[in-house]
Amino acid sequence: MTSLSDLPIRDDLRGQEPYGAPQLDVPVALNTNENPYPPSERLVKAIGEAAAGVAAGLNRYPDRDATALREDLAAFLNADTPGAGLTVRHVWAANGSNEIIQQILQAFGGPGRTALGFEPSYSMHPIITRVTATTWVNAHRDADFGIDPDGAVAAIEEHRPDVVFLTSPNNPTGTALPPQVIEAVLAAAPGMVVVDEAYAEFRREGTPSALTLLPGNPRLIVTRTMSKAFAMAGTRLGYLAADPAVIDALLLVRLPYHLSAVTQAVARAAVAHGDELLATVELLRRERDDLVAWLRREGLTVADSDANFVLFGTFPDRRRVWQGLLDRGVLIREVGPPEWLRVSVGTPEEMAAFRTALKEIL
Repeated sequence: MTSLSDLPIRDDLRGQEPYGAPQLDVPVALNTNENPYPPSERLVKAIGEAAAGVAAGLNRYPDRDATALREDLAAFLNADTPGAGLTVRHVWAANGSNEIIQQILQAFGGPGRTALGFEPSYSMHPIITRVTATTWVNAHRDADFGIDPDGAVAAIEEHRPDVVFLTSPNNPTGTALPPQVIEAVLAAAPGMVVVDEAYAEFRREGTPSALTLLPGNPRLIVTRTMSKAFAMAGTRLGYLAADPAVIDALLLVRLPYHLSAVTQAVARAAVAHGDELLATVELLRRERDDLVAWLRREGLTVADSDANFVLFGTFPDRRRVWQGLLDRGVLIREVGPPEWLRVSVGTPEEMAAFRTALKEIL
């Protein structure tokens, strides 16, 4: 049989492994940062009606620019961050935030260009960077997983990247960035600055969104997703807010009709029921803070988290701990620095199972 090595793929892709967390059938899955609370029967009905409403027209292409959905998302972001003043011209949507990131790199990266990030961070940033033939530079985070603004500026001045990635709250550490760091990066960066806010809805009270910095910063892009707080991971809908000129740039690289009519309809139904979907956020915040306190009482080191997951350690052999949990029916994630593990925040019952299993291993 022909193997991958026999095919004439790009040299820079040889030896690479596909991205993806393990998909295992376990009683307690806490490894992909999903919202554990499914849609209510009322929302399931609304989504079904929305899909049925477009089904009769599936022989036609969908709205190529997803205008109505973008209007809904702009309204949601304006409510989330009063004063943002966003319109449909400031918002773009795609199949998950990963396609958003890919489109940004297709427009502003590419051969001969550089993207810079601060690892440990979202592992898809360097992966998509390399796939788009853009050079990746890791500027590293501090020991507490924060970013020193002076160090960030020095790295930017040294490498002059075309795209800078900031993640707040950061995955896998949960760390949120103060606005001063983002402002320092914006002032120093010669190209685009992308603030990945996939977990923004989980941030603690008083932690501002980078959306507040959009006015007057046409090179700033703030990305969001409906996969986490919105509990719509299966919808595959990511979006961004930026200056209208950025949207014009992304139109040059987006595939025609990239968002299906069904995706647009389902996402609009979810946004319309946003209050219901986001009602679980406060539950998950409290569960997260309780988990952090419990892990620390158990003598473990835990990163401060503004997300719906917690990074904890340190373990000389983290694989043994990960496997021990899996043997007890609990799946978490081996990700981040070598001696650390990440657990998503689940329901109270799921977190009780995690605590019981971890105590047995410890």
